[in-house]
Amino acid sequence: MNMDRRTFLKSTLATSAVHSLASGAPGGSAGGMEREFYELRCYRMHAGTRLTTAVNPERLHGYLAGALLPALKKHRVGPVGVFTELTVDKATGSSAPLVHSPVWMLTPFSSMEAFVRTSMETVHDPEKQRAGREYLHTPKSSPAFERIDSWFLIAFPGHPYLQLPAFSRDRVPTRVFEMRDYESHSEERALNKIAMFDDGETALMQDLGMSPVFYGQALTGPDLPHMRYMTSGPDLASHLANWRKFGPDPRWEKMKNLPEYADNTSRNTARFLVPTAYSEI
Repeated sequence: MNMDRRTFLKSTLATSAVHSLASGAPGGSAGGMEREFYELRCYRMHAGTRLTTAVNPERLHGYLAGALLPALKKHRVGPVGVFTELTVDKATGSSAPLVHSPVWMLTPFSSMEAFVRTSMETVHDPEKQRAGREYLHTPKSSPAFERIDSWFLIAFPGHPYLQLPAFSRDRVPTRVFEMRDYESHSEERALNKIAMFDDGETALMQDLGMSPVFYGQALTGPDLPHMRYMTSGPDLASHLANWRKFGPDPRWEKMKNLPEYADNTSRNTARFLVPTAYSEI
């Protein structure tokens, strides 16, 4: 579980991206292992500057399900996850759909080159243009979304690929996901938090049955510097029960108090997500 933290922490967010491009390997090299990249999109549906009232998301869902995901599949890109948010009461284990939830879309890529190539080619895909015409040609007076936020991430060295648990591959209808982003007050402390995960936190989550899907260092996007990851469960009760094991675990108690990992997180945001009917995750 140990890694060369001193070498890792000498890098920066920017040089990590450059190294991945320069390595010549798809996704860059992580101790001889290739790493994926992820684009994470958030389609904001609540009223703001473009929308005067919250928008019905069905036009967007029709485009994603019928046009964009099929176009990505032609390029062998996937599995693509599309999610909406839940509000969760951990004390009672109850949940409800978030009113005017944003739509989250997670897309894995084998390399930066694959991301650029696929993005450019799908823009002009004639089948996508036909299938997505209603969404793509929506009038200015009736936008399909308030805005799109986008992050580009590189997978952690210790978890270089997206992994789907069996309940996700089998599309178990009660499956639930929790996405967390950890912001830091400096680039060095952000990299330190990633080192902490690769030095044992990721393995602990796996051991406790938390079914991690991905871990990613944000290279671009809002609220930098930060990292983001996703755990999952076959249902909400199982997922919450597995998280309750984490806090008192002696391995975590020891790790969180190590002085080298002090002050590496300034804000932790958690979101509970459920997949859409057409989500591939």
